[in-house]
Amino acid sequence: MNDLLSDSFGTSRGQASQEADIEMGTQGPTNTADVGMENFFKKVREVEQQIDKISKQLKKLQEANEESKLVTKADAMKAIRKRMEKDVDEVGRIARIVKTKIEEIDRDNLANKQKPGCGTGSGVERSRTSMTVALKKKLKERMSEFQTLRQTIQEEYREVVERRVFTVTGTRADEETIDNLIETGNGEQIFQKAIQEHGRGQVMDTLAEIQERHDAVRDLEKKLLDLQQIFLDMAVLVETQGDMLDNIETQVSNAVDHVQSGTTALRRAKSLQRNSRKWMCIAIIILLLIVVIIVVAVLKPWNTKSA
Repeated sequence: MNDLLSDSFGTSRGQASQEADIEMGTQGPTNTADVGMENFFKKVREVEQQIDKISKQLKKLQEANEESKLVTKADAMKAIRKRMEKDVDEVGRIARIVKTKIEEIDRDNLANKQKPGCGTGSGVERSRTSMTVALKKKLKERMSEFQTLRQTIQEEYREVVERRVFTVTGTRADEETIDNLIETGNGEQIFQKAIQEHGRGQVMDTLAEIQERHDAVRDLEKKLLDLQQIFLDMAVLVETQGDMLDNIETQVSNAVDHVQSGTTALRRAKSLQRNSRKWMCIAIIILLLIVVIIVVAVLKPWNTKSA
């Protein structure tokens, strides 16, 4: 879906709808204002702009996550944490706006079906449904990308903790130790030997950074799960409308096939009719020739001349 709302797209949609209606025998109003399409296009455009904002916020979060992997100080990690939490909150705000607008579009689509020429199966109804489903699928794709980001943060958090433990202790900790550190963020007991060898100050800096990272991952996890919840009730609706659109498109495709088959049959009948006329003319000519030959044979005009 490159641009749902370009002028060329709107024009081609209108032409396709008009042609489909003629094929279905349901020619309706062609003025976009009459069928509510101008207001519909405006609302779709607004939703697309909001989804683009979500995409930009997603990119910022991905970049911040990459930056966090290089951080070794608690203060720097805290600053990144605040930025990421703010960005996730902004995504949640935009997502709620998008959800409300799409629900409004759904209600408008339902009401618009009551207009003449805009009922189920009409070109207008199919255009509105397909564009609405495309918006929801685009939003669903963003949702899956946030889910991927959440999983990435969790996986990379574990890798960072493993590196920190190895850097401080010089040994690789077992999975149970890493799991405990990830769960609690408290590693002072784990680093007890390192504190004795290297001094409390250096080790405590690492512990503070791990604790801050733990808190950041925990809070981001919660916010990203809350964000995912916003989309969950839309996922089922997307699938349902997607199936409905597929059924509509199948019916239209079948109708077009029937029309094309009928046109082919008419052409074949016309061709047969022309051939029939041709052979009928030939038969008449042959019959006339036979009649002439018989008449000449009976009358024998050459005998008359001889007499």
